[in-house]
Amino acid sequence: MMKFTKQNFIFLVGGIIIYVVDIGVDFWVASKYFCQGQYRWGILILCFRGLSSLITQVFSYEWFKNDWEGTDTGKLKWIFLVHLFQCGIFIRYWFALKYGCQAAFKQKSSGDASETDPPNFIQKQAVDAVADINMLRVFKTFLETTPQLFVQIYILMEHGKNNFCQYAAIITSFCSISFSTVDYQISLRKSLPDKDEFRVLPKLVYVFYKLLTITSWILSISLMTLLNVRSSVILLIFLWICGFTWTLKQHTTFCKSKKMEYLYRTVVGIILIFTFFNIKGRKTKVCISIYYATHTIITLGILFVYMFWKPSIIKEIHFTIVSILTILSLVLGIVFLVVYYRLFHPTAYCRPQACSDEVDGQAGQKDRVEIGRFQNFIMQ
Repeated sequence: MMKFTKQNFIFLVGGIIIYVVDIGVDFWVASKYFCQGQYRWGILILCFRGLSSLITQVFSYEWFKNDWEGTDTGKLKWIFLVHLFQCGIFIRYWFALKYGCQAAFKQKSSGDASETDPPNFIQKQAVDAVADINMLRVFKTFLETTPQLFVQIYILMEHGKNNFCQYAAIITSFCSISFSTVDYQISLRKSLPDKDEFRVLPKLVYVFYKLLTITSWILSISLMTLLNVRSSVILLIFLWICGFTWTLKQHTTFCKSKKMEYLYRTVVGIILIFTFFNIKGRKTKVCISIYYATHTIITLGILFVYMFWKPSIIKEIHFTIVSILTILSLVLGIVFLVVYYRLFHPTAYCRPQACSDEVDGQAGQKDRVEIGRFQNFIMQ
């Protein structure tokens, strides 16, 4: 397991700042819509925020229960109350800051020492605490930030009115997606064995791959929504069903309980609407090719409909500029994807014995709690 460095601590602090700013921007944008009488947009922004918060709190509390199994139930009651008031993530940030500060500034870890030695134990606590936060931020990114980005871009296309709060929301969304994806990959490489360190160039390639492909997809869906809202909703539901079905066939083993596992699969189905993740840590060259080929076909189909049908709205949204941005971001995103997988993607996700799909109870429960959670989470 790699060290938790000062740079990682700075990224952690930056993630906290982005998280708090994102919350403030959400309520600011929603209040602006309410003041302008655009209640449906304000309610939609808050709904995304509420859904994301609810699901992340549920998973966070469940992980606390798993990690603190057999400890004082009084602590769990307080943790439950904190999560009930939607503040569980701040408890996790407090633990991450506490352990991260000790690991980065006060501890000297020896690479040959055992993980049970005090310095390495603090390092492991810091890495695990940040890994849990980054898993929750992945949920938030694709349950709240990305859908909100789609809504903001759609509103700009539909009304053509530019105001500061919309641009602020879009910029904050892009920053949040960037920080979330990079931090998640850093945690992935630190938490799983046989992972190389995530250096600066791979980080940039990975971020550009994710941001450009997501941007192209959001622009495409926004164009389709302008044509027909019902068709857009049907397409998104169909894509979620496909993602959810694929997740079921993968037989994921992320959660201990069946109910939480189905909730996890439901969330992963939503994530797969917007971007591809390897949910079992296996080779997925065929799957990722099919995934982005499908997105490319849908994107080109939407653009062809606009070019040949030529609806009246085409002049209002500067279709030429939007179509160029859509195609350019798609092509560049796929180029960065190929570069990342060819040059920077680790060939081994984890050791075979660590990734075996054993049912609960066959492997040690303590090991599943301490190292199994991240290994069974979505990968890239």
